[in-house]
Amino acid sequence: MFIQIIQGKCTRQDECREMGERWLRELAPGADGWLGGTYGFTDDDQFMAIVRFDSRESAQANGARPEQGAWWQEMERLFDGPVEFHDCDDVTLMLEGGSDDAGFVQVIRGKVDDATTMKKMMTDTEMLHEMRPDIIGGTLAIEEDGTFIETIAFTDEESARRGEQVPMPDDVRQAMESAMHDVTYADLHHPWFASRT
Repeated sequence: MFIQIIQGKCTRQDECREMGERWLRELAPGADGWLGGTYGFTDDDQFMAIVRFDSRESAQANGARPEQGAWWQEMERLFDGPVEFHDCDDVTLMLEGGSDDAGFVQVIRGKVDDATTMKKMMTDTEMLHEMRPDIIGGTLAIEEDGTFIETIAFTDEESARRGEQVPMPDDVRQAMESAMHDVTYADLHHPWFASRT
């Protein structure tokens, strides 16, 4: 799997979402290899899109389509400033990956020092179910320089906040702290989703 993350400040949220709906109607059918996406706005008007393709080649082929370029020219005008793109070939799925049933999504960004430990923790489903039953899926995307972007899908925000209050076992907490640093959190209170049907 290949993940592309798109992020930028956008105060024209309704127009941005409508452009996304237009992409689904008009361009998604011809986007070979597109699997789906998670989208939303943070409290400080950051638009975030975590888009999944079956490969980097499929994503690049989609980006090269003339209709995609024309659509993006319109979409880009809605942002208040520059837009960031992050391309990641190194993708790990938590549980079944992102879930279109999520009521709340948290996007975690940072640097990973020990990718192996981080991936192992994400794929330890027994530990996840025991510690955080409110988590219903997620993705971990790591760039070549060690920058990671993790999305965690929760049943709802209230459950997620309750889960945050439960202390982690010391060994798990220490392993997490040693695996990553410079961590920031972005909350998507009203996420929306799209998947290839």
